[in-house]
Amino acid sequence: MQPGITTPTQKTCKFVALDLKSKDRDAIKAMFKKWTVMADRMMDGDAVGKASNNPLMPPVDTGESIGLGASKLTITFGISKSLMKKIGLSNKIPDAFKDLPHFPNDQLIDDYSDGDIMIQACSNDSQVSFHAVHNLVRPFRDIVKVRWAQSGFISAKGKETPRNLMAFKDGTINPRKNNQLKDYVFIDDGWAKHGTYCVVRRIQIHIETWDRTALEEQEATFGRKRHSGAPLTGGKEFDEIDLKAKDSHGEYIIDKDAHTRLAKEANTSILRRAFNYVDGTDDRTGNFETGLLFIAFQKATQQFIDIQNNLGSNDKLNEYITHRGSASFLVLPGVSKGGYLGETLFD
Repeated sequence: MQPGITTPTQKTCKFVALDLKSKDRDAIKAMFKKWTVMADRMMDGDAVGKASNNPLMPPVDTGESIGLGASKLTITFGISKSLMKKIGLSNKIPDAFKDLPHFPNDQLIDDYSDGDIMIQACSNDSQVSFHAVHNLVRPFRDIVKVRWAQSGFISAKGKETPRNLMAFKDGTINPRKNNQLKDYVFIDDGWAKHGTYCVVRRIQIHIETWDRTALEEQEATFGRKRHSGAPLTGGKEFDEIDLKAKDSHGEYIIDKDAHTRLAKEANTSILRRAFNYVDGTDDRTGNFETGLLFIAFQKATQQFIDIQNNLGSNDKLNEYITHRGSASFLVLPGVSKGGYLGETLFD
């Protein structure tokens, strides 16, 4: 597998979606070969390439991460169905790579949707994360162009579950054990074996509306305690949710439209690796432009589809969020010694 999937989540993320400018399969293959070497160097904390002795030429490495070290940098690459179609490899599109349908509460904009290639750079230093994608894109502007990009951040102590900007923990029920990762995250067979599917959603949070909501209602929306992350049915954060539990009035303790209940009732699992974002203010309202860069990994896109369909228009959380961007990618298998990214796709 590639790094940046099960890796403990770092503090910052730079997610970039690229479009192809060229359909030359050999040139794209060569680009992925070079990306393999470049990414390895940067994840080791080195410059992207050997420095030139000619001061009259632009530097090989842009240099903004000089002296910062690797900062736990991971770089993760994926491709979309559109890339495989454009370079004549439609026959290699796996059956499990299903298109995402239109979901309730989708108000998607092209500025944050789709793309042929994804690069996810995560580290504990935002400048290191940007340096990675900057230097990967820079030499290949004749082949690719940036379609959209989003920066994200999280903050958590040690192995604590990070919080979103609504102040609730995000990722409590992630699969963590090896058998769970095998069952829910990684592809079992075919040329993409040990790869995974990445679904990315740019979710706007209407933070001012949320700020005016009573704590009791906030917790009912998620079905969890804000401070501890524990289910409203009691216990600690990672304790099993009791969806059948009722109060003294015979009402479900976790409401029928609570986000946690609806997600649980989909009877599947995905690996969430989300980041918060703040992008200035809305010029029309003066409100903060805040949200969640939702990133999830799964062994088939149907898993995400099932969960999102179950949330549907019933999710109480929909009062406070709007989905603005969407994309799905096949994250390529990891690289064996002497190999390169996408080797089983191109060869």
